Amino acid sequence: MPNDAALTLVLGATGKTGSRVAEGLAAHGVPVRTAARSGADVRFDWDQAGTYAPALAGVDRVYLLAPVMRTDFAPQVSAFLDQAAASGVRHVTYLSAYGIEAMPPEVAARGVELDLLGRHELSHSILRPAWFMQNFSDTFLKPIDDAILVPTGSGTEAFIDAADIAAVAVATLVDPHAHSGTEYALTGPEALSVADAAAIISEVTGKTIKHVDLDRDAWVAGAIANGVPAEYGAVLRGLTETIASGHGSRPNDVVEKTTGTTPKTFAEFALGLVSVAAD
Repeated sequence: MPNDAALTLVLGATGKTGSRVAEGLAAHGVPVRTAARSGADVRFDWDQAGTYAPALAGVDRVYLLAPVMRTDFAPQVSAFLDQAAASGVRHVTYLSAYGIEAMPPEVAARGVELDLLGRHELSHSILRPAWFMQNFSDTFLKPIDDAILVPTGSGTEAFIDAADIAAVAVATLVDPHAHSGTEYALTGPEALSVADAAAIISEVTGKTIKHVDLDRDAWVAGAIANGVPAEYGAVLRGLTETIASGHGSRPNDVVEKTTGTTPKTFAEFALGLVSVAAD
């Protein structure tokens, strides 16, 4: 049965999913402690192990968001999980990525998954979302001069809204017993190419947005030149190659089955962008 009195720690609480998870838990009456490098209830920095214990004090459940734009984080997350288990944490919901279960243990996100799978003192839920719709508004899919520059060819992806990811996370944290040991692949309701997404954005904004399928080497080099860590370039290469090769995520009904709500369509997401711009 749910235990709404349990304190839940939300890592990355100022980010796309963490902020929404914190809001969703609060709406369910679940006590929340938010954690981030700044702007949260407690300061938390993956590179400063001394911030782990204060964040974990009195916590029963954790929304686990690993370091971003990194490829070497598995040992740090393992050390954090050691402290979490020792401090009395009983459940962890981990935000992984779509298809990570097929990756070797050397891939950091898969290493964290295997770590959780091997811990009998902690129950877990693993969330593996497709590409975020918010990538089109906040990060590397955001149109530049009315063009979306990314080497994904005509491959498709079942883009998912961050709010739908958060809703599933909230469900696992409100009632961890019901979701113990689960591994959820999370997708939106439709598979779209980036060109399809650009056409939808064009329709709702009245601006002509195009997809430009850049040379992958040039695109990765440009991302690194603009501040992406060099070691993360290989991750970006793999992500785009997966879609371009026709192996992107495919729609499923996991969000609806878990939350009782149908996931947001890309058109609904795009309309939201227009509303924000109008404000």
